[in-house]
Amino acid sequence: MKLRIKKMVFLVALASALSACADMTTAQRHAAAGAVVGGVTGNLIGGDTGATLGGAALGGVFGSQIK
Repeated sequence: MKLRIKKMVFLVALASALSACADMTTAQRHAAAGAVVGGVTGNLIGGDTGATLGGAALGGVFGSQIK
């Protein structure tokens, strides 16, 4: 029963998070994608929270500059 409740909460949270991205501009979508890719890359290279946050910040900046 607890697993079913956890799955429902996760699905509701996922649906609300994705619906918030519906009216993003192209620059905002690129910045978000860059932040995700940069965060994953930073974590793989550095392996700690600082590297993940730094990678996400740099990825967001670079992603927002893509046209």
